Amino acid sequence: MPIFAPLQNDTFLRALQRQPTAYTPVWLMRQAGRYLPEYRATRQRAGSFLGLAKNPDYATEVTLQPIDRYPLDAAILFSDILTVPDAMGLGLYFVDGEGPKFERTLRDEQSVMALRAPDLSNLQYVFDAVTQIRRELNGRVPLIGFSGSPWTLACYMVEGGGSDDYRTVKSMLYQRPDLMHRILETNAQAVAAYLNAQIEAGAQAVMIFDSWGGALADGAYQQFSLAYMKQVMGQLKRSHDGQPIPAICFTKGGGLWLEQIAAIGCDAVGLDWTVNLARARALVGDQVALQGNLDPVVLFAGAAQIEAEVAKALASFGAPGANSGHVFNLGHGISQYTPPEAVATMVEAVHALSRTMRRAA
Repeated sequence: MPIFAPLQNDTFLRALQRQPTAYTPVWLMRQAGRYLPEYRATRQRAGSFLGLAKNPDYATEVTLQPIDRYPLDAAILFSDILTVPDAMGLGLYFVDGEGPKFERTLRDEQSVMALRAPDLSNLQYVFDAVTQIRRELNGRVPLIGFSGSPWTLACYMVEGGGSDDYRTVKSMLYQRPDLMHRILETNAQAVAAYLNAQIEAGAQAVMIFDSWGGALADGAYQQFSLAYMKQVMGQLKRSHDGQPIPAICFTKGGGLWLEQIAAIGCDAVGLDWTVNLARARALVGDQVALQGNLDPVVLFAGAAQIEAEVAKALASFGAPGANSGHVFNLGHGISQYTPPEAVATMVEAVHALSRTMRRAA
């Protein structure tokens, strides 16, 4: 078992466990990414996105870049949600300007029935990166591991890449639900094993990104996305090396289903920017912590507007009380065009304003 330095800043983990914190912790989805010039320089050295993601040295370097630049309260593993289907043999590749693609798709009974959860040794580069990042962090902040949700992975595996309307995967869902469930069952096993291996390698919290759950109709969401995230939650390690391992579930477009998401066993629910924080807290805030949910485009406004929107979000959640927790984040990933100085303004505002709110409470 790897030995790591003691944690110096546990504010993020305490908020996820709905314990008192001196201020509201903050991190950003896609915080290591193209908006940072240092990331672009490392990406160029790596030669390709996969060259970056599959090399633990590069993955460590880019994971630490935003932590070195900003006083963020958590680091998140630099990787991609599609590492799992790639390890299942679907042949992940990237096309500039078009995003991820798969050489092989799951569109017929034969391909679906042949699908197997991956041999975790094919993902060792991810686990090596987790351990290396955790060592390099040296206890500064916790490290988040992550995976795509079973449904979100299935979307890419059936469509063969991104999609505007999810026509192919949703057609399978309605026409051959048996095949869809077969894919999702396999994915749920794979995601749980993948996250557990990240935890064993050093991840101190984990997050499931259900990026495309909001594309589903009510009823279909519960059956084809939520049920399989619940399966993953039931198989997750919830403690490791004597420490609890909190789990966050985030369905983009999932505001309609907050109470149902909160009931699947996660410690925190991620919220996109369409959700009212006060309403979310009233519905589920004494069962789970909440994470979110500034509109990422706010970061294109001036400093005064960014500070005002941060203040609105913090005020909407309100002062943390017993059995409540708030982790500040964007409502989705940061845009690659975001000015880096806008992130500094936001992080500083979250820390300063949330401290003031607690003193006033």
